[in-house]
Amino acid sequence: MRVTWEELGWERLRDGVGRCRLPGWDCTAGLVVGDGAALVVDAGSCLAEGALLRGRAEALAGGRVTHLALTHPHFDHVLGAAAFTGAEVFGAAGADGGRPADPAELLADAVREGLDPRAAGEAVDALVAPSRAVAGELAVDLGGGTRVVLADVGPGHTAHDLAVVVPGAPAVVFCGDLVEESGEPQAGPDAVPAHWPRALDRLLALGGPDARYVPGHGAVVDASFVRAQRDALAARFGVSR
Repeated sequence: MRVTWEELGWERLRDGVGRCRLPGWDCTAGLVVGDGAALVVDAGSCLAEGALLRGRAEALAGGRVTHLALTHPHFDHVLGAAAFTGAEVFGAAGADGGRPADPAELLADAVREGLDPRAAGEAVDALVAPSRAVAGELAVDLGGGTRVVLADVGPGHTAHDLAVVVPGAPAVVFCGDLVEESGEPQAGPDAVPAHWPRALDRLLALGGPDARYVPGHGAVVDASFVRAQRDALAARFGVSR
């Protein structure tokens, strides 16, 4: 009997596309399944979480995860990356050419936010940097007519914000933490507030008015939610169109 997305902990968004909300920090991971290839969006907060995520993805895809896209270099999105051995790893080139996340900063942030220090240390020691830095847009063919577009839409939430767009009806846009539904968007020391509203304009242009937008944290939203969050961020940071 064929296993369903829901039985493996995924929320199916449309044929071949889904996401799951990981425990702890309510961080979203995405999955796009093609013919003989599969792409995961974000890797979880530690090696154990990454391994669990990969196992659930491969059980559903019927084969190995071939691609991993990291939306931005924060611990809850990248520290499970080493569990995806053999997958091609993508990240945004960003404002300064794709500088990798600083391991000491990642470790300190993860422990400060409540990750077990031993698990955090193991994940940072095994940290996998993106092997391909995306500048502009990059189309990736997953086979069987399934294609994703990786787009460097930042800076905004960080200097390295990557969106993953799955064209179709409806289009699905994995936004990373450029969009958050379960709370106000978080602007840490690596945020670039002056450019954040522009990054959301870019997301809206990529996805269009009928897309399903998948935040880094929280429930799936529509274009009107993203537009309202864009306007709120512009007002919050004093950014005009």
